[in-house]
Amino acid sequence: MVLVGSYVALSKPLVTALPVFLLAWLRFGIGALAMPHWLIKPASEPVMGRNTRLLIFLESFLGNFLFTICMLFGVSMTTAVSAGVILAGIPAMVALLSWVFLRERITRRVALAIALAALGIGLFSLSKSELLAHIGQGSEADLSSKTSWLGNLLIFGAVVCEAAYAVIGKKLTGSVSPKRITALINLWGFALMTPLGLYAAWSFDFASVPTPMWLLLVFYALAASVWTVWLWMTGLKTVPAAQAGVFTVMLPISAAAVGVLVLGESLSGFQVLAFALCLAGVVLATLPSRSGGPGS
Repeated sequence: MVLVGSYVALSKPLVTALPVFLLAWLRFGIGALAMPHWLIKPASEPVMGRNTRLLIFLESFLGNFLFTICMLFGVSMTTAVSAGVILAGIPAMVALLSWVFLRERITRRVALAIALAALGIGLFSLSKSELLAHIGQGSEADLSSKTSWLGNLLIFGAVVCEAAYAVIGKKLTGSVSPKRITALINLWGFALMTPLGLYAAWSFDFASVPTPMWLLLVFYALAASVWTVWLWMTGLKTVPAAQAGVFTVMLPISAAAVGVLVLGESLSGFQVLAFALCLAGVVLATLPSRSGGPGS
């Protein structure tokens, strides 16, 4: 989740250098080149049935295709800090979907951790520092403030997609290896994005992109398509989806840290408090219980 937060924030300069659909297409393409050997079915793995293949497609369509579009367009219309705090709503959405579709029991400790994340988002909504910062910065800033609502809405759409991704991933890890899930959903993402990517690439001047942006693209692609997916799927094999969802609060903390340290954005007091509540939620959900298990 720390890696996810990093590439969410770092995708902001990338969307200024590359069209969104081209960026997403290149991301999946680089990911496909990095792990063709992960597509091979292990001898111990059962043959995928019709339902499993459908889940693989939905995992990619919601978690890769729609999430990427919502996240990249959203982060281009708002700040990395705003995107990070809105994404803190993922734990609550994961818990809700895991209860509905997986019938997982939501413990009191996990429920309280989710409530802390929700409270953090509420505090952030009371802060007007971003809007005030936009005022007085000219017409470009005025346009940004007018489109930020749409950017925030798209980021919320990414929250729903990410929650579905976590729940479906938990279902898949029962029958498919994490590495193969990672490679298969990336391949579906590449196929889904190819028509839009080719259209964007047709008239794009690739020579206009500076070398540092290409290096950043490689990091973004490997982090988004390979490393984070494999780590997440491996964790889901043994961690309930609702409890795993609590760890997604590390995403906004990481995104905000990159936004402040690398992109020159600022944090308000309300936002700092929101992140403190998120961290408290992680601690609460992972402290060993009296029975010896975390989050009981």
